[in-house]
Amino acid sequence: MSAASVPSASPGSIPGMSKLVTVKDAVGDGVDAERGRTLCNELEAGNILYFPHTPFAFPEDDLNFLLGLKQTDASFHKNIAYRPAEDRITGLDKTAQGPEVDRLRAIVAGYSRRSAEFLGSLLPPYAGKWKLDYASYRPLEEQGRPARLRARNDLPHVDAFPTRPTNGDRILRLFTNINPSQNRVWITSQTFDVIGPQFAKMLGLPRRQSSSPLAKAFRGIANAAHVPGANRSPYDDFMHRCHNAMKESGEFQENCPKQRWEFPPHSTWIVFTDSVSHAVLQGQYALEQTFIISLEAMVRPENSPLRILERLAGHPLTRAS
Repeated sequence: MSAASVPSASPGSIPGMSKLVTVKDAVGDGVDAERGRTLCNELEAGNILYFPHTPFAFPEDDLNFLLGLKQTDASFHKNIAYRPAEDRITGLDKTAQGPEVDRLRAIVAGYSRRSAEFLGSLLPPYAGKWKLDYASYRPLEEQGRPARLRARNDLPHVDAFPTRPTNGDRILRLFTNINPSQNRVWITSQTFDVIGPQFAKMLGLPRRQSSSPLAKAFRGIANAAHVPGANRSPYDDFMHRCHNAMKESGEFQENCPKQRWEFPPHSTWIVFTDSVSHAVLQGQYALEQTFIISLEAMVRPENSPLRILERLAGHPLTRAS
């Protein structure tokens, strides 16, 4: 089954709708710089790179272990996150420990490492110009999963991390459906170049961050005190508010154009989720790796949410030095 088997909107008839770019021969011999640049162009245009078969190794024993975890156990939360910089896993109950937890950490760490190696070969313009962010295992069925409004995955939104601001760098995410029989169902709506100006009008454009000594001193104190949002740039603050406003707007959720995608078992897809508005409707058992890609690595930096907002605002929106 194709990931684009059940579209509910024609991407050619509505501005800002994503296309699916199928990549069958993911990596050949060595690094293909020209091809990598072309694929970066597709991603930065708001399209989805789709791999019908996961393009890097995933040991069968590891797969069976993940699928065999008892998901009704309160020890396992909705997302099990692996933090590469700390070699630490979170999202487990405080009482969870022992060989099973160690095995789980090693499996998700292996997925993180192999996906990063693959992405470096596939997209050489980005290689070495990213921060390897969290990897996660999503063991719960998405359909009907209870969550507070701002935490719901089934409402179209763009990604923004309130506790891990990017200061204008991009959020690229690689997903793998490890469910042996069930598709993972997404919907996407319009990209940030279309919806960003609409929400900027509704929320108000962010102001330039002050570089006065007093303002810098205040930010330093707030950051040292771990005040939530203290180290956000004006850009990060707007994206966080936009993320929340999209989920909270009944009018947007009801009326935004939608396209439905079904990603079959053992497929992988890559997308800039800070630009492509997306939601997950159905699916259980998925892995994901997040990369924070430097804006300087972009092939088309003018397409980034930061540059779109700065053109609207008429001033820089990154953190003041």
